[in-house]
Amino acid sequence: MPDTLVCPTGTVRGMKLGPGLTFSWKRALGVTAAKRKISRATGIPLTRSGRRNKLGKFLGMK
Repeated sequence: MPDTLVCPTGTVRGMKLGPGLTFSWKRALGVTAAKRKISRATGIPLTRSGRRNKLGKFLGMK
C-alpha cells in the first residue's frame, strides 16, 4: 500500500506514519506558522470562518 493517496482530482492526501500521525507538507515548509504570524500581526483571521466570526462579533451578531 502506498504512503500517499492520490485522489481522482489529482490532490495528494496525507502520508500515514502510524496511528494518529500524518505528514503535512505545509507544516514542514512553515506555511502554517507564517499564516499564524500574519493573522496575529494584522488581527485579521485568514480562514473564511474566522473572518465571518470576527465580522459577526464586530457587528454585534454574536
